[in-house]
This record gives sequence, structure tokens and C-alpha cells, in this order.
Amino acid sequence: MPLDDALARLLAHINPLTGTESVATFDADGRVLARDIVSDLQVPAFDNSAMDGYAVRSADVAAPGSVLRVTQRIAAGHTGQALQAGEAARIFTGAPVPPGADAVVMQEEAEVLAAPADGVPQVRLSSAVRAGQWVRRSGEDVTRGTTVLAAGLRLGPAELGLAASLGLSHLPVAPRPRVALFSTGDELVMPGDVPPEALPPGAIYNSNRFFLKALLHRMGCEVSDLGIVPDQRDATVAALKTAADHHDLILTSGGVSVGEEDHVKPAVQALGQLDLWQISMKPGKPLAYGHVRRSTQPGLAHFVGLPGNPVSSYITFLLMVRPLLLQLQGASRLMVPSLQLPAHFDWPKGDKRREFLRVRRNDQGGLDLFPNQSSGVLTSVAWGDGVVDNPAGQTIAHGDVVRFLPFAEWLS
Repeated sequence: MPLDDALARLLAHINPLTGTESVATFDADGRVLARDIVSDLQVPAFDNSAMDGYAVRSADVAAPGSVLRVTQRIAAGHTGQALQAGEAARIFTGAPVPPGADAVVMQEEAEVLAAPADGVPQVRLSSAVRAGQWVRRSGEDVTRGTTVLAAGLRLGPAELGLAASLGLSHLPVAPRPRVALFSTGDELVMPGDVPPEALPPGAIYNSNRFFLKALLHRMGCEVSDLGIVPDQRDATVAALKTAADHHDLILTSGGVSVGEEDHVKPAVQALGQLDLWQISMKPGKPLAYGHVRRSTQPGLAHFVGLPGNPVSSYITFLLMVRPLLLQLQGASRLMVPSLQLPAHFDWPKGDKRREFLRVRRNDQGGLDLFPNQSSGVLTSVAWGDGVVDNPAGQTIAHGDVVRFLPFAEWLS
């Protein structure tokens, strides 16, 4: 099945999780906003100075060299008195512009003069003043009654700062998806259990479990790590039953091919339904999607079976599982933006499947290709900073403009 068709079919099964959580704004980074945030106030709440300098009436400074009496000093957090004709107020960044003033002159354009006999300081301004200069108007950032953050937005540092500027200590967000993660394969060994020099023949370290758990946490999930399940039908069925009762998604790695020791597919079919099976993409052909019935309560848990090869598992997570998790949280933006960049390599033979080639941007503004594009070479992902989305059958010549998908967008 073509990748876009498979993704559309997968997402058609995914309804956002019900309920809303209230979390501290400090702790809401990466969460998905559950309701629109409408401002109850103006930001800024009052006209204030954008510079350290002098608040003035522009009518008093029609020409360079104007001299004004400095009758007050206004610091941030304090308010001043109404400004009269011929007067200026010493003012600092963020302080309210006093009534009567309509402009601010930066201190670099002002010369403080010796105080006359009455003791009131004077200042000479080196240039003419236009109304509104260096004044931040009330509401120029946020106007009262407007929607400043829309439901479905995935919150980041800037959004949290904006929410705080509205006085919001807590935000309504979608629940975290509960994900059960396990790997299958008798060949898998956990790092630390066996030193490299004692690794048995045919055994490999379980790298997928580490990057999948990290990716899930970056997507705001609550992760239950169920470990490694032996290559046995009964063990696989038992693990799926346990996971379905307490999770929204079951994510497995390995065991979704068609070999005699690949038990995930028949186990899911015995407990629910498997809707997708083979995806026309490289890496990542053996990807499964379905659901598992819960045994202790009504409902279903979604199931995604990723391929066992590490690069296949990594790329299919980004392309398929990430949008699923975002839709579970009601996110409004599921896909990442792409860039059009020149290829600084040749790819003379296109594959019959859509390819995702691991590349890295270079100092010349182009893309370099990792030399080994095998689905088992995780080094290509660690070395690269994204992939080229190459259509099926497409060759690439040095200098061709290609579609680049940065890992940074997927991982943010």
C-alpha cells in the first residue's frame, strides 16, 4: 500500500482521547492545548517605553535642539504624573508613558544640561520627535477578547511565555497517550546484561527499545516498558492482553514479518484485528496497524508493529506513529514542513518503493548522502540530520533539487 494511503487509513481509525487535564504552565512544554485561550487583558496593559530615555510631548520637540525641563523620573513598575507643556520625564524601558506624553526620545539623543537656579534639570534633544516613536502601545501584542492560542496547538517555549504574559498559571491540555512498548526476539540482549566480549553468537543488543522510548517521551506519552517478549505465540498473546487493558497504544518492534518465528501478526489477529500490513516504503516495508480488544473493560487499544531493523523502525515511527500520537492528543498539525535543497550526490537507480535516504546538510547549502543506506545501519540516522523523500523509481543527479525532511522538525 502506498505510504500516503496507509497513513490516511491509519489516521481514519484514530479519535482524540477524551478528557482534559489542567497542568502548570511551567510543565506544559510539548503538551497539546485542549481549548482555545482567549485573552482577558491587553498586552501590554498600558502604553510603555521601549527605551531608556525621556518621555515627551512631540509638539514640544518640533526641531532639533529643543530644551525641556525634566520634572519627574519614572521607572518600570511605577507611574508618573501628567506631563505639561515644555516638560520631559526621565523614563526607563517598560515604564508607563505618563499622561500627556506621546513619544520617547532615547537617552543617546539627549544631552543633560546643568540645572538652572530653580534646581529643575534640563535636557537638550538632538533631533525632532514624531508622535509614537519608541512607545509600545497597549494591546499591540495581544488585544483583549482575541484567541491567542488555539486548541490543537502543541505548546512550546514561546507559547508558554505568551500564556504567562496573560497571567495563566495553568493550561488545559489533552491527556498524555498511554503507550505500552515491548520488543520481540530471542536474539535481543539488553546493554549491561552481557558485556560485548561475552555476547553469544547470533545475539544483538536491543537498540530499538532505547530510541523508541525516547521518541515516545518526546511525543508527550506515558510509557510502560514491558521489555523483551520471547519468540513464542503464547508469550506474545499474554503480553498483548496485559498491554491492551491499561494503554491507548501498543507499540512493538520486530516480529511483524512473515517468518515462522514472527508471532506478533497472528497474536494480534487472535485478539483483535490487523488492518495494515505491507507499506510501499524503504526502509520500513513490514509495518502493521490494528487494534486489540480489552479484556477487563470495554474498548480497544491501538496496535502498531514496527519492523525490527533499527532504521526501518526509526523511520516508520516518525512517518506513521508520530502522526497517530498527535491525533490522539487532538493536535491540529500532524505533518512536518519540508525544504527544497540541492542534492550533492548521485542516486543512479531508484527503487520501486518510495525511499527515505539519510542525508546531512553541508556548509555549501546542499545535502550529502550517507554511503550505506541499509535498514540495519543505525549510524546513518545518528550521522544524518534528516532524510530525502525520494519518489518511487526516481533517480537523483548531483545538483537536483530534492525534498528534505529535517529530523529536528520531527523531534521537536
